[in-house]
Amino acid sequence: MATSSRYLQSKSQGQDRFDYLQTLVTEFQDTDSQDSKEQVLANLANFAYDPSNYQYLRQLQVIDLFLDMLTEENERFVEFGIGGLCNLCLEKQNKEYILQNNGVQAVLDCLSSSNEDTVLSAITTLMYLTTPLSQQEITAVPVIQCMLRFSLSKNKRLSNLANLFLEDICSADDVEKARNVQNHTALGIPLPKE
Repeated sequence: MATSSRYLQSKSQGQDRFDYLQTLVTEFQDTDSQDSKEQVLANLANFAYDPSNYQYLRQLQVIDLFLDMLTEENERFVEFGIGGLCNLCLEKQNKEYILQNNGVQAVLDCLSSSNEDTVLSAITTLMYLTTPLSQQEITAVPVIQCMLRFSLSKNKRLSNLANLFLEDICSADDVEKARNVQNHTALGIPLPKE
């Protein structure tokens, strides 16, 4: 009789790994239970952290699933969807796919979430998605204004990450321009609950 750790080890090998991930995707599609869907999404987001799963997740169109979750009303779906994208987007093929499928706008929309983890993952994902081609969209004035607002938060995780975004992703000129714009377009974006 195999122990559960041996079973999990065997599941992490080649075809077994693909089959296991496919089972999760099928379970997500077939179940009507919101709780089950949340659990499957959380598992897929965790598996997205491991580079040895990237190829399988692409084959199973999990990136599309994560992108689709960003427009759901269920906040947990959005949280796990953006978390999965954040875990996947450092890899070049995944990043390109996300960028080609309107991923930046979908991630930007997550900045207005009241869920702290969703906002933190969205900021991190935007940082990872920054390329010479996506830079202008990611550092548009409303986004910088949003980051300036987040940088003032009492929530240290949020303020530190927003400041990192402003320092590492934005030029000093862009930040100054955003500070001086009269119509603050990001003011409607609420800070996440602390």
